[in-house]
Amino acid sequence: MRNDGSWSPYLAGAMSGVVAIGSVWFVGKFFGASTTFVRTAGMIEKLFSPERVAQMTYFIKEVPMVDWQWMFVVGIAIGAFISAMTSKSFQIKMVPDMWEARFGSAIKPRAVTAFIGGIIAMFGARLADGCPSGHGLAGTSQLAVSGYIALACFFVGGLISANLLYKGGDSK
Repeated sequence: MRNDGSWSPYLAGAMSGVVAIGSVWFVGKFFGASTTFVRTAGMIEKLFSPERVAQMTYFIKEVPMVDWQWMFVVGIAIGAFISAMTSKSFQIKMVPDMWEARFGSAIKPRAVTAFIGGIIAMFGARLADGCPSGHGLAGTSQLAVSGYIALACFFVGGLISANLLYKGGDSK
């Protein structure tokens, strides 16, 4: 940890690398996260209509179950909580400061925007058969050109989106 209580980006990056190596070493797969959300949706849907889920082609391919990747996502949440607590930066906020400064403190518009963004992100992840962590981090660790292209596109897209959202137009 640094003097200000935050984690060193070098340490965090190295730890991510160790997790990526461990993922391949112990499970034989590169890590990702988006399939976990789809599997979770399938597990919830199985509670109401197990026959339907059993017949769906997608859920035959991506079986709705708790697996290593599901536990990886749980570990991300636990790790983020530990990191926030140890850096003394943990806080519960319905509207992030940057959003509030640009768009106001109303919760509903932020929730609707986040929900729509989540739908778009998951659609893209399913269309690409993987999420940014899978394509960017795992792809670059394999020295795959497609991984570097994907990672560059994610960063460029993020920069453009952030500039449009937070620097474009008049602030309130």
